[in-house]
Amino acid sequence: MLRRREKVMTTSIQTKLCGLLAIVALMASVALAHGDKKHVIGTLEKINADSVMVKTAAGKSVEVKLVATTMYVSHAGNVDKPAKLADLAVGDRVVIHATPKGETLEANEVKFSASVAPAVKSKP
Repeated sequence: MLRRREKVMTTSIQTKLCGLLAIVALMASVALAHGDKKHVIGTLEKINADSVMVKTAAGKSVEVKLVATTMYVSHAGNVDKPAKLADLAVGDRVVIHATPKGETLEANEVKFSASVAPAVKSKP
């Protein structure tokens, strides 16, 4: 009877240990998933052929360089569609995944959605 209880306890400890290891592995993979990538989230203030200026929620303006390999993704509702630089507009909300290059950031992906214009009240 004692051996059976020891076996059950050993199995329980092994199960808990495996669960803990799985959680640690998941956390490590999430931490390393983006490597040295930076995320810039905010509203487009300025758009040039080679860069964009983003105003963050903290009120800071961040310049991100656009390169030939930058991918653009338009997000509307729950749908993401391929887009191009010409589709961006000042006021759009953006999430930019960028790689630090010295003192600058180079955009790998610019995901954006059109700004939501305030509702226009109609007169009765």
